[in-house]
Amino acid sequence: MLIIKEFMLYLYITHFSTHLYLNMVTAELTLQEALKEYFGFDKFKGEQEEIIKSLMSGRDTFVIMPTGGGKSLCYQLPAMLTEGTAIIVSPLIALMKNQVDSIRNFGADDAVAHVLNSSLNKGEIMQVKEDILASKTKMLFVAPESLNKQENIDFFKRIKISFVAVDEAHCISEWGHDFRPEYRRIKEMVQHIDANIPVMALTATATPKVQLDIQKNLGMTDAKLFKSSFNRPNLYYEVRPKVDVAKEIIRFIRQHEGKSGIVYCLSRKKVEEIAETLVVNGIKARGYHAGMDAATRVGNQDAFLMEDVDVIVATIAFGMGIDKPDVRFVIHHDMPKSLEGYYQETGRAGRDGGEGKCIAFYSYKDIEKLEKFMTGKPIAEQEIGRLLLMETVSFAEHQFAEESICYIILENFMRKIIAHVVIIVLIQKKKLKERKS
Repeated sequence: MLIIKEFMLYLYITHFSTHLYLNMVTAELTLQEALKEYFGFDKFKGEQEEIIKSLMSGRDTFVIMPTGGGKSLCYQLPAMLTEGTAIIVSPLIALMKNQVDSIRNFGADDAVAHVLNSSLNKGEIMQVKEDILASKTKMLFVAPESLNKQENIDFFKRIKISFVAVDEAHCISEWGHDFRPEYRRIKEMVQHIDANIPVMALTATATPKVQLDIQKNLGMTDAKLFKSSFNRPNLYYEVRPKVDVAKEIIRFIRQHEGKSGIVYCLSRKKVEEIAETLVVNGIKARGYHAGMDAATRVGNQDAFLMEDVDVIVATIAFGMGIDKPDVRFVIHHDMPKSLEGYYQETGRAGRDGGEGKCIAFYSYKDIEKLEKFMTGKPIAEQEIGRLLLMETVSFAEHQFAEESICYIILENFMRKIIAHVVIIVLIQKKKLKERKS
């Protein structure tokens, strides 16, 4: 009798369980083949395979992985293998476009991936929904604002959703460097659609406080956590005093002629000014900021990705998720508002494993400007912002006094992210000295 029951169970699993959440044995046997077939890679990087298995088992999954570690593949491959359409929540239209273009390059049908955001007209939105209903679309990239629209929620209730992936999940946290209030409603929207949908959260930067905030807000405190090392030995950090910055930037870029790089500026006005200065000095450069019209932004981004220009000068609106592995340098004309933001932005260099140089120009006037930007915001947000700024100040100022860094690390032990970045910088400086000798 026991043998018959086991045989019946076997029949049920093999013949009726087509959903990959249940059929993990098949998934294990085919993940490597699927990786090769869909994306052309021979092997997974780091913990990618274990992350994918966790999500495909139906478990909520939280991924903290540095820029260049291969986060996108962790939801792209499961989306291709599972039944239904995966919803990927993404903060920027440029990021969504880049992701969709990349996915379509691997497939024969453009319908495999779509965006649903404010850049589409009514006809384009209708086409997206038709492709989803026809089971042609495996990935749908949406802005959090689009996810919150009632008409979209009603539509999502009609379709099979494989899972929801929240990209750049640090935007959820008030302690994160790119806080977006709309992100804090994602859990509520998912609950309205289907409370049983597996959720994946992904970010390149998350302090313990941000990590906890993300998990609580998404209701995934029991999620399987994957946290990769953030030490990227191919990146070299340097902080310079802010003197004759434009000349310094021009000199540096000329020393790296033909190399791709990003120059970050605090304001749109400064972006346009620096971009124009570079062009006048014979450097192939373009600007990028949120104040430009969509066609100009897309054109400049594509020119950079296709290597028609070497340098993009931008506000932090540029770069999140941009798939350009050979960025050789990232320059900060102005200091960023947090170390998390600085780490993520510099992380866009050297994604191919090659050398990446990260140079920041520091002046306390930048900090004063950032403090002024916080005026008028809620008191709690201002307090958080000032704490994050002070961490940036501490990091920058003590790059000029290397001998005191050990004392600072001990004194500010609770500020773990500062200690982590500073230690990496010191190790890399030592390596450079050894190379020169």
